[in-house]
Amino acid sequence: MPGKILLITPPFTQLNTPYPATSYLKGFLEAKGIFVVQQDLSIELFKKIYTSESLKEIFNAVDLNDEMQFSEIYNFRNDYISKVDIIIKFLQNPESTAAYQILNENFLPKGHRIQNVDDDLSWAFGNLGILDKAKHLATLFVEEIGDFIQGNIDEYFAFTKYAERIASSASSFDQLEDNLNYDPTLIESYMFELLDNEIKRNNPILVGFSIPFPGNLYAALKCAQQIRYAYPKIKIVFGGGYCNTELRSLSDPRIFQYTHFITLDDGEGPLLRLFEYVSDMISDSLLERTFLLKNGQVFYQNHIPNTIYHHSNLPAPDYSDLKHNEYISFLDVLNPMHRMWSDGKWNKLTISHGCYWKKCTFCDVGLDYISGYQVTTADDLVEKIQSIIDETNIRGFHFVDEAAPPKILSALAKKLIEKNLHISWWTNIRFERTFDNELCELLAKSGCIAVTGGLEVASDRLLKLIKKGVDIKQVSKVTDAFAQNGIMVHAYLMYGFPTQTTQETVDALEVVRQLFLNGCIHSAYWHKFTTTIHSPIGMNPDDFNIKILGPKFEGFAQNDLWHEDPLGTNHDDFTEGLNEALHSFLNGLGLDVPLQEWFDIEIPETTLDPELIASYLDFVNE
Repeated sequence: MPGKILLITPPFTQLNTPYPATSYLKGFLEAKGIFVVQQDLSIELFKKIYTSESLKEIFNAVDLNDEMQFSEIYNFRNDYISKVDIIIKFLQNPESTAAYQILNENFLPKGHRIQNVDDDLSWAFGNLGILDKAKHLATLFVEEIGDFIQGNIDEYFAFTKYAERIASSASSFDQLEDNLNYDPTLIESYMFELLDNEIKRNNPILVGFSIPFPGNLYAALKCAQQIRYAYPKIKIVFGGGYCNTELRSLSDPRIFQYTHFITLDDGEGPLLRLFEYVSDMISDSLLERTFLLKNGQVFYQNHIPNTIYHHSNLPAPDYSDLKHNEYISFLDVLNPMHRMWSDGKWNKLTISHGCYWKKCTFCDVGLDYISGYQVTTADDLVEKIQSIIDETNIRGFHFVDEAAPPKILSALAKKLIEKNLHISWWTNIRFERTFDNELCELLAKSGCIAVTGGLEVASDRLLKLIKKGVDIKQVSKVTDAFAQNGIMVHAYLMYGFPTQTTQETVDALEVVRQLFLNGCIHSAYWHKFTTTIHSPIGMNPDDFNIKILGPKFEGFAQNDLWHEDPLGTNHDDFTEGLNEALHSFLNGLGLDVPLQEWFDIEIPETTLDPELIASYLDFVNE
């Protein structure tokens, strides 16, 4: 086939390891004989910014007549410029010689983050050693520069998102369009330079942007705007998680001033058909799950039957274009479980497509990435794992499932052990009773180091309303089984679920406290509940005693909804206290502090037995 596809991950998605979407598509398309190149603009733009040469330009671009943000960074600018290359090299490849240098009292400038660090970091790092201490200080150094850029050069700048606030809940395209008419910032000019070099080097006929999150949309639009101006013959397609979730009801044609096509759900079939279309091999009537513009109107072309590529038949993701040694390991949080999202290099692989449970009432269960459950075999997974190791020389794996099925995990663990294939891996699970001590022992032996799972509201009544399929007793047993086998456990927590009362919120915090106290979980994070339009709650709000207030759909994105909860408490009152308590629990502190101490408002006493979780575990161990 003639021509070439360039697949791009826009800034800023992930900096410690490649986001896998383009690698999956490359593996598939190249198996079909199509030449595909991938560009990770996240890491490339970061590396471009964090050089001595670019920092000189950044500091020189600041208008000294304006009120400067983070002026101490500017005052230390020569230190930042002269040391940034050392810091980035260290974060790419941490080694002890550079660590000793970074930890020298007089080496790093004392910016607003570093000057607030405790002189003795041993309380956080213990015996983990100088590499972690130096990595943490180096991360703060990088973040200080990022704060300066955001405050003085580009207000949208952030490491894992760009202009997220104008893309989140963007029911109208108006604000995005207004901002797209602004002249590019210095940061965006760097992004355009990298993009331009890649296009000139590869001369693609089709450029695809995988947009996983709202914080990636604006950068993708700016890049597409630049391509259409400089290379009008190139066709552009948007896809990825953001499009799949938020643009399903698209009717505003203005986005097609920037892209030519938008695809939904799994990208393999739509992208293959698009390539055939732009190569003049098929007509547009054969496009699948694709928005395009016809006669000035948004048109959804979905040729039936779709070409379905089953998960078990897909080749391994192809990471060959991506330079793994250039990714950055940050250590911005001190919790050993939290750090796995930003520290270390992980190959990302999917064990199963979709969710085998797909009943949770807060989840987008109607969308394909949840509802389209497909599995493969342990033999197939091990073959893909070995292929990826051979390609990347990395033995760490993050299995990015919605919920990895216990049966497949068991089979995979046995196969890894049988093949003597040594990896470290972690994944997301449901706290199924199937995860007993025997299975957890097997998973640990196969290389499992951590799991994440949804405890959500930590209330039996609300867990039943959510249709989570677990209760507190079961969660206690399962998390204990993982912990007893040396596997770290992270719990996703939720507050503000419809009809949740003040008492239930307090009792949920008590459950979390006891799980930490008993060593069942090692990490957790509170999310405030948000109704989404594709969830059972969003589709049937009356069933959950809430009223949807907005936002009014104006033709563009549609996902997060505003709701009124007349039967529940004022959930915002609890945000600060819940987070403060959790932060202390993460560090082993405050586990014996009365819950009232975390809140400025009066809260009721917990109704739970202080030995509730311990009693569940005693039952297990009898």
